[in-house]
Amino acid sequence: MDTFFSKGNTAMSAILLLIGILSSTGVEFTGAQSVGVCYGGSGNNLPTKEAVVDLYKSNGIGRMRIYDPDEGALQALRGSNIEVILGVSDNNKLQDLTNAGAATDWVNKYVKAYSPDVKIKYIAIGNEVHPGDAAAGSVLPVLQNIQNAVSSANLQGQIKVSTAIDTTLITNSYPPKDGVFTDSASQYIKPIISFLVSNGAPLLANVYPYFSYVNNQQSIGLDYALFTKQGANEVGYQNLFDALLDSVYAALEKVGAPNVKVVVSESGWPSEGGTGATVDNAATYYKNLINHAKGGTPMRPNGPIETYLFAMFDENQKQGPEIEKHFGLFRPDKSPKYQLSFN
Repeated sequence: MDTFFSKGNTAMSAILLLIGILSSTGVEFTGAQSVGVCYGGSGNNLPTKEAVVDLYKSNGIGRMRIYDPDEGALQALRGSNIEVILGVSDNNKLQDLTNAGAATDWVNKYVKAYSPDVKIKYIAIGNEVHPGDAAAGSVLPVLQNIQNAVSSANLQGQIKVSTAIDTTLITNSYPPKDGVFTDSASQYIKPIISFLVSNGAPLLANVYPYFSYVNNQQSIGLDYALFTKQGANEVGYQNLFDALLDSVYAALEKVGAPNVKVVVSESGWPSEGGTGATVDNAATYYKNLINHAKGGTPMRPNGPIETYLFAMFDENQKQGPEIEKHFGLFRPDKSPKYQLSFN
């Protein structure tokens, strides 16, 4: 950096001029932005798909995760330049795609038909599938089938195929460098990671300091979970997000995959419905996470950290505990719950 500036202002002036030209022509710098937002649809009071895409654009949110191949959402995304994680509906549907022909039909219908107008970046095969789940045996064959179909469509350079895990598959996570896949997860996850390595794909991971904090308040301070702790702890960590993420990297190293990137496919904090779930805490978490994602972690200091905030809206029909309904960054009327700058 210093060497660059010591050569004088000529190069800098040229770059600023180029940026001015590109800005005036409407070119968007989405590649420099690390934060996306998950778009869940479990509500009966949510805006139209077109209005949602407009809300992403008007807030400068250049990445979106959708959990099923919603053709209304895919149509609305045409020409938007928003990068997309596309999910394969719910985990119960994975079994259908263990048939290679069905996987090819799926890719033709939901991926090839929308390319290149929709910038699908990743396809997520399963969300938080655990080793004992009925869907566990389907994940790897579906990864392979969808990858083959993506390659047949000549889209392998644009789209990576992966799966989204949660951090309960990791144990010994403190200190983070000791993180390792649990015995039960190891047999399930190792062939999946080999697939990711051979295809140059990242591992998607849902990382929630909120749940770690709530489940272990005697050891975890709220400031550590909210990025507000002053100074690092005895193992060199200043926040729980980095510690959780690095424990995933440590587990990947231990199964021979040190170069697999982790994309944080979900992270959020609820505004009501449970312990520590307040508007102030959620606002603090999201604001600090957006800023933090520009950098890296102690084990992977060269950021940014590609991160998807959960979620765009409160979802009044979301299943599970009450807190599940209160992760939205926006209210159903599109008004912001928090004052956040996404880019």
